[in-house]
Amino acid sequence: MKAISVLLVDDHTLFRQGLASVLKECPNYQVVGLAANGQQALELARQLMPDMILMDVQMPVLDGLEATRQIKREMPDVRIVMLTMSENDQDLFEAVKRGAQGYLLKNTPAELLFHFLDGVMEGEAPVSGVMAAKMLGEFRKPKHASSEATGSEQLTERELQVLRHVAEGLSNREIAAILQVSENTIKKHLRNILAKLHLENRVQAALYARNCA
Repeated sequence: MKAISVLLVDDHTLFRQGLASVLKECPNYQVVGLAANGQQALELARQLMPDMILMDVQMPVLDGLEATRQIKREMPDVRIVMLTMSENDQDLFEAVKRGAQGYLLKNTPAELLFHFLDGVMEGEAPVSGVMAAKMLGEFRKPKHASSEATGSEQLTERELQVLRHVAEGLSNREIAAILQVSENTIKKHLRNILAKLHLENRVQAALYARNCA
């Protein structure tokens, strides 16, 4: 199986090199480039076309949020996961809004990091626990109540089943096995769920599901 190509973006040299060493321990991943800021990330992404980018948020020249927006606009299929020390609510929401597939903190243990990255390649959307709680709190604000209720009423029984399993943290493959359908069917249900609930991606869907389960 072809290794997943990864571009690492962080302005701290030691962390960048250390993360590269960690990823080299897993044959499923191949570090193809290192960047010290968002502008370098954009340029290298164009050259290397990586499968995944691990991106810091706060960097000089061009920060990770703006770099994510530009990269996703040009290369929508590349998976971008924010890997940062920032626990700022706004950074989290902006990252999701600009197309990031996940938001992890740098204190994530290596074995859990690999689990999360494997999930990203399967269409999952990892968020560190403390940040998930912050986003979940945002969904619980009163201004979302009416839209959530209306959206849930529009879901079919099968879509509700899928949403409940998303709330349990199951992968598409696991949900497909439980419901005895194909993974493509689960992906179709998820697309319908996002459209009906007016959500942008699976990060929001997973947290919405936890809130409504």
